Amino acid sequence: MAQIDSGMDSRVAVLVDCDNTTPEILEYALRVVAQFGRVVLRRGYGNHATLANKWQEALVRLAFTPCLQYQYAAGKNTADIALALDAVEALFDQRADTFCLVTSDSDFAYLCRKLRERGATVHIVGEAKTPDALRNASDQFFEWLPPEPPAEPAGSAAAAKAAPPPTPKPAPKKRPKAVLNAVSLLVADTPDGRVGLGALGQYLKRTDPGFSPKAYGHAALSDMVRAYPELLLTQENNSGHWVSLKPKAAAPASASATAS
Repeated sequence: MAQIDSGMDSRVAVLVDCDNTTPEILEYALRVVAQFGRVVLRRGYGNHATLANKWQEALVRLAFTPCLQYQYAAGKNTADIALALDAVEALFDQRADTFCLVTSDSDFAYLCRKLRERGATVHIVGEAKTPDALRNASDQFFEWLPPEPPAEPAGSAAAAKAAPPPTPKPAPKKRPKAVLNAVSLLVADTPDGRVGLGALGQYLKRTDPGFSPKAYGHAALSDMVRAYPELLLTQENNSGHWVSLKPKAAAPASASATAS
């Protein structure tokens, strides 16, 4: 197989499990994959009722090819099988080397693993219900949040003026232990006891494809690292930011030792 391209040379296939998700997720998925390369395949898979009644407008507007699959028997999901076969075929034909599966169905975890074994990059765009088995089978997981319902209209214009909109509360800042554990692991074998901020971010993404500092209330990974009293973030002009463990303070001498 030819060597996989990287960056904006990547050929991206966006394959949507229409029986499992909602049309509103499509535009978000396309915005996500735009950073990974050129989208060469856009396909939506589902049964006749799903595609005709729910997805037709979105698929046509966003230039997706509808892949209609008839169910020959109750309980048989032919759309999932068609999606998986088309993904493998696109990889072997070298039409795509990066895949974005739009689904929250854990049945696709095995497909993700097989694609990655063959050198492909796999991203998942799914909803909050996406199980860990699928999230962790991908290179990166992107969670789509449905838009909030519109606020109920106020009784009168005067009432609307009298009641200003509530100020949104900032997300509480959290310090997951996984970050501290990652730094401890990565710096253990380094000669200077530190790890690059970018390398730390890549490691956290590999261990948890859905990792994002914003999910823990931090604007960026650098801000998140600064929130840990156990970690030290330093900056060098030529080599960027580095993360290390703060040296532990020396234990005070015991009273018996002082007396002697």
